[in-house]
Amino acid sequence: MRTLKYLFMGMSSLCFSVPAFAQGGGASGGTNWVAAAAGIAMAIAAAGCGVGQGRASAAANEGIARNPSARASIQTALIIGLAFIESLAIYTLLVVFVKMK
Repeated sequence: MRTLKYLFMGMSSLCFSVPAFAQGGGASGGTNWVAAAAGIAMAIAAAGCGVGQGRASAAANEGIARNPSARASIQTALIIGLAFIESLAIYTLLVVFVKMK
């Protein structure tokens, strides 16, 4: 596991160093760092939403398994919670589109 961690850290540092050593051309307008940052932000938001939805669903399933008579209230709270979690990704996507203009 440790070697994989070092491998991925090395690969990511190589990916970030490529634009630093690239030769600047007269035809190109430069690197669009806003687009790169927006893509990274959307990836982080999507990963956070995925983890949050997984944990919420697992907790709801466990709660229903422990107390099946509380299924309706647990399901309602789960759906509202998942809607709030999904809104994070939607707001991040909205910010990405606004910043790209």
